Amino acid sequence: MSSSKTKRSCSFSHSPSQTKTKKKNENMFLSSMMTMLPIPKDMMIEFALEDKHPSPPPLPPSPSPFNFTFHLPPNLPHAFTEFMGTREVGEFVSGALAGAMTKAVLAPLETIRTRMVVGVGSKNIAGSFVQVIEQQGWQGLWAGNMINMIRIVPTQAIEFGTFECVKRAMTSVQQKWKQEECPKLQIGPINLSLSLSWISPVAIAGAAAGVASTLACHPLEVLKDRLTISPEAYPSLGIAIRNMYREGGVGAFYAGISPTLIGMLPYSTCYYFMYDTIKKSYCQTRNKKSLNRPEMLLLGALAGFTASTISFPLEVARKRLMVGALQGKCPPNMAAAISEVIRNEGFKGLYRGWAASCLKVMPSSGITWMFYEAWKDILLVHKSHS
Repeated sequence: MSSSKTKRSCSFSHSPSQTKTKKKNENMFLSSMMTMLPIPKDMMIEFALEDKHPSPPPLPPSPSPFNFTFHLPPNLPHAFTEFMGTREVGEFVSGALAGAMTKAVLAPLETIRTRMVVGVGSKNIAGSFVQVIEQQGWQGLWAGNMINMIRIVPTQAIEFGTFECVKRAMTSVQQKWKQEECPKLQIGPINLSLSLSWISPVAIAGAAAGVASTLACHPLEVLKDRLTISPEAYPSLGIAIRNMYREGGVGAFYAGISPTLIGMLPYSTCYYFMYDTIKKSYCQTRNKKSLNRPEMLLLGALAGFTASTISFPLEVARKRLMVGALQGKCPPNMAAAISEVIRNEGFKGLYRGWAASCLKVMPSSGITWMFYEAWKDILLVHKSHS
């Protein structure tokens, strides 16, 4: 009895190889039936055979190193339009346009002034004009004018823009401290009231404007003087930049920056302070709210004359330091340059070229203020009405 059960149970058992072969045959049969039956493609079932290894999933495509995507904010055009319509941008553009138009007219006077200040050629204005025309032709009066135009646009833009912004900021702080109690500083038994009522916002703004424009555009001033004084050694702007960099590196473009800043502070402070003060006094005397164009021209010329007269000795020393390397005898500092001028030419040497400077500064200052106020009226008309 036990032997028959054993035989029956053994008859239903299969070896592993037989089982695998049987399943393989069944899968092959089902696959052949699926291909023979007319089953639509969208209803076909895919059978994976056990003896085939599943293929690995495809790798994601590697991103290209040159595939850049930029997403601009949707309100960027509107923000840019609002920015271009601000008062600061209008003042910046007005200063740039005023400076460009002024320098285009007065370039010959700038050439004569620079030559007389640094001691090149004739010692009088008429002789300098004749000498330049004989040596270089009429185009010599505009020597260095291209770099001068490139220089004056950012210089005047930065200068007028800085002046207006600082003046408004200082005026606002003064008004705020008048309404509120100004800060106080106590040092032991001493109490100091930090009041700003004695400070002129116009003077501070003028000094800041001169410093900012000088630091930003001094290399262009150096290039302009080199092109004006030595057109043979520096026939073009590209050659001047290459030669100056080869001779002195980046520092060559900032030659004389210290005396320039020292000379710029009294000039710009006096220049803006005089114009604003004379303008307010004149309007109060005449009971006028604003000036007409000829009055702006006259008051601007008077402000430039006063500022140039006060700071002219520093201007002479600055020019000597900037172009002294061309003659091989550059003074070591500003005090040495002034001492050298006094020793060789006396005190009147500090004002050599002063007449030519005033001849250039006065119309330049008057025309610049006239153009600046005119462009402000055009670009900021909606601001003035509001």
